[in-house]
Amino acid sequence: MKVLVVGSGGREHALCWAIAKSPKCARLYAAPGNPGMDQVAECVSIDADNIKGIVDFAQQEGIDFVVVGPEAPLVAGLVDSLDAAGIKAFGPTAAAAVLEGSKGFMKDLCARFGIPTAAYRRFNEPDAAKEYIHMHGAPLVVKADGLAAGKGVIICRNENEAHAAIDHIMTEQAFGEHAGAEVVIEELLEGEEVSFFALVDGEHALPLVSAQDHKAAYDGDEGPNTGGMGAYTPAPVVDQALVDRIMADIIEPTVKGMAAEGWPFKGVLFAGLMITAEGPKLIEYNVRFGDPECQTLMMRLKSDVLDALLACAEGRLDEITLKWS
Repeated sequence: MKVLVVGSGGREHALCWAIAKSPKCARLYAAPGNPGMDQVAECVSIDADNIKGIVDFAQQEGIDFVVVGPEAPLVAGLVDSLDAAGIKAFGPTAAAAVLEGSKGFMKDLCARFGIPTAAYRRFNEPDAAKEYIHMHGAPLVVKADGLAAGKGVIICRNENEAHAAIDHIMTEQAFGEHAGAEVVIEELLEGEEVSFFALVDGEHALPLVSAQDHKAAYDGDEGPNTGGMGAYTPAPVVDQALVDRIMADIIEPTVKGMAAEGWPFKGVLFAGLMITAEGPKLIEYNVRFGDPECQTLMMRLKSDVLDALLACAEGRLDEITLKWS
């Protein structure tokens, strides 16, 4: 079959590398790809956010399956447009991608379905947010509601830092007008942070292996958060008992909750978790593979990744088992 991977980062390079090994893959394209990816895929100069261009190319080339890497085209509705054109795709619809597109929506979903997470409040007005900070004190976490390329989370150790974070996100609109229209303020959780991934087909969820990435720009966990300075798998803190608890308390209630809301989720759920003294708590959801975590996962996966991704799109994930090194 002909497969198109959308994106140009290390995550998409890793996906292409793994997909190219599948006997089902007769021809592999990447849009736009990068110079390193042309070793395993044919790169086409179509930007990942160019939804019409991607759909047109897929139709013209007879693409059988599209794997969407980044979050922005998912939130913008690329999977919806491909589906309308009769082209199978891996990833959630725009409605389901709101799990990553709005941190406020995700927190409200947790509240409705009993998913453990940090205590929080939502604000769309800077002065009200600052008044809440003044009343509750610090430390706390200030998050831009919308997409911010993994940089919209600011850990604030005192009130001055928290007020500056509100100004940075809402007044200066450092992450854009849409991302900064609202903020989520939440308690600062203590523990060990891990990345947990599960494939989902709308009804079934299949856990992948855990990973840890390191976001802080400088040594010693100092400096601003980045999209990820590096990663490794497995995360030493995650044993099988913890995997079972994460699936039962966090992943499965999310899958059932999204279906109950009328937005069944298909694709990969990337849960950013804090392993606290009380157990795992959800920090945030992403609706795509992590970068750099995906690079480590694909190196360990011994099964045919294309089979698994297709099963997500086709609603038959319960037929799949995965082997890891």
